[in-house]
Amino acid sequence: MKRREFVHKTSMVAVGIGSLPVLSCTNDPTQKEQSSTSTTPTFTLPDLPYDFSALAPNIDARTMEIHHDKHHAGYVKKLNAALQDHPLAGKNLMDILASIKDQNADVGVRNNGGGHYNHSMFWKIMKPGGSAMSPELKTALMSTFNSKEAFEKAFAAAAKSRFGSGWAWLSVDQDKNLFISSTPNQDNPLMKQIVEKPGTPILGIDVWEHAYYLNYQNRRGDYIDNWNNIINWEQVSKNYTEAIS
Repeated sequence: MKRREFVHKTSMVAVGIGSLPVLSCTNDPTQKEQSSTSTTPTFTLPDLPYDFSALAPNIDARTMEIHHDKHHAGYVKKLNAALQDHPLAGKNLMDILASIKDQNADVGVRNNGGGHYNHSMFWKIMKPGGSAMSPELKTALMSTFNSKEAFEKAFAAAAKSRFGSGWAWLSVDQDKNLFISSTPNQDNPLMKQIVEKPGTPILGIDVWEHAYYLNYQNRRGDYIDNWNNIINWEQVSKNYTEAIS
């Protein structure tokens, strides 16, 4: 090949590469990822902050792998599809969830947006061996529930009594008080217009069967009790500080 032809062809390749859209990357579920040539929001699957096996024996590695790589990834994919040409496209996830007004409307956005938000929080509030809560959260917890043991009992009751699939939550209400609630499916307290009591969730446990069935089968109570061993109270404390600020 002549030198002139070689220079021309390599220059064309460089131009082609330079014209490809550049994607931003984020693990924050409340944000969106956009290409430079698209205005359609694209949410991404966050990485786990630990190995699949890190939470064993409380949650086994295979359950974590399927839960994250299949179930959560599915919510992200379906959420992006549901937001195509949607009036809520372009908003962050918290605003999207807060805008849901009707249980029978925007089912794709509601279910998959909730699924993405809930799981993104879920991975962060677990940690091998658990961790300690901040003095501020401890004071608020004691003020509301009198003791950590009383909180655990009330929280476990909400999780164990949730019929079918859903979540149990510790949240902060509009008066900055803590409260416990549960929601069906992938709903959460941010969906203020359709939940019994709205608020900002700071702790949540997934009681869908796919979260525990491989190891616990129908023993949801055992899963919930063992889950206390891996609560990342340091992250929950950060969530609390943000919720009351």
